[in-house]
Amino acid sequence: MRNSIKIFSFLFLFGFFQLHSQDFNKEELSFSEFLGYVKKYHPLVKQADLEVSNAQAKLMTARGGFDPKIEVDYNKKEFKGTEYYSILNSSFKIPTWYGVEIKAGFDDTDGQYYNPQNRTPDAGLTSLGISVALGQGMFINQRMADVREGKLQLKLSDAERKLRAIEVLYKASEAYFEWRKSYNEAELYKRYLGFASTRFQGVKKLIELGDSPAIDSVEAKITVRNRELNVENANLKLAKAKLNLANYLWIENVPVELDDIVRPEQNLVQTVEETLKTDAMMVNVESLDSHPKMQALESKLSILEVNRQLKANALLPKVNVGYNYISEPSYFDTFNADDYKFNIDFSFPIFLRKERGSLKMAKIKIQDLKFDIGQQRLELKNKIKAQQTEITSLKKQKSVIDELVNDYTVMLNSEEKLFSFGESSIFLINSRENNLVSAKLSQISIENQFYISNAGLYKILANPD
Repeated sequence: MRNSIKIFSFLFLFGFFQLHSQDFNKEELSFSEFLGYVKKYHPLVKQADLEVSNAQAKLMTARGGFDPKIEVDYNKKEFKGTEYYSILNSSFKIPTWYGVEIKAGFDDTDGQYYNPQNRTPDAGLTSLGISVALGQGMFINQRMADVREGKLQLKLSDAERKLRAIEVLYKASEAYFEWRKSYNEAELYKRYLGFASTRFQGVKKLIELGDSPAIDSVEAKITVRNRELNVENANLKLAKAKLNLANYLWIENVPVELDDIVRPEQNLVQTVEETLKTDAMMVNVESLDSHPKMQALESKLSILEVNRQLKANALLPKVNVGYNYISEPSYFDTFNADDYKFNIDFSFPIFLRKERGSLKMAKIKIQDLKFDIGQQRLELKNKIKAQQTEITSLKKQKSVIDELVNDYTVMLNSEEKLFSFGESSIFLINSRENNLVSAKLSQISIENQFYISNAGLYKILANPD
């Protein structure tokens, strides 16, 4: 039975892994799909979600300061058969928001030796009352401040979660673009290795027929060997890029590697801006209030403002007034205003130097953060504009390099036609082809810069959701 359970568990896990790994064994993995997997499954993105969970736990802790509380204090002394005293003090307290606390209690005292002020009727003594802070703690106190800060911390944690998640997604995007660049370079060198090999075989036949000098075979063979070196080096870069990409591919808690048949998205230049939401029409440089960095700073400012209010509240005198109606349990159905307990506590420092100093430091922190917010807002605007300028420039560069590749292709085709008529040489063909390969490598590089620049804008905008 136990072996059957083990076999079933293994088959289930194997089937689960196979089911999900099929998504990575198709012919093409688009950038939007890849980014979706990273958002959903990558451990560091999930780790960023813990920021919010931690803030929620802190808010729950702060709200605990307003939980009703039961208190029981019982003391009894008995010696040599004599009950000296038996004193019971119990209460049920309900803290409320504005420095008001409602309290119900029951006291009972018995024995031969106890403080007379603790004496109660035989049935005990019940009480129902209220305590109010009329100075410090009336409009804000530590419990109220903790709850307010807890709510603001929740907002702050959500902003920080986005900033941490965007960092992972940016690095993942870089890894995808590097994989695509390495893949295209490897394919380019393989294709031109095939051309060079075909040309080498053709030259050898021409030499055999006496239509070409023997030195042409050496020229063609050198090109083949150079292309073989290029292919090997490109394959090495591609292998490293795939392993780096695998760092970001997870299904649940299982890392996944790409199958060899999978290729990157080839139509990425048309989709990257839509995927990363970096199109100029979608970016509002002037409105940055929803930016996670600004939201985080504004939340910190609000937390400092709560602290300032708490420090300002400390300038008020401490005045706590309490009233409790007391009665025997059997008499509680009738009200006698003459049966009560009343207390008032008052204290007030003469110079308030400690309180005034704390308030001044709180104000300085707020002003310091306001300066920082203004500077960060300006820097964000300029970073976005600079990144948009770079993207625009790279689009123009791509247009130029595309035309250059077309021109080099025309030159190579013309040179090959001339060679077929006996009016050119292997050297000139190789020269034209080398120029075309260099131009195509530049084309791949500029495209990659365009993608990375879009990822950079995506990182600055910090909107991972």
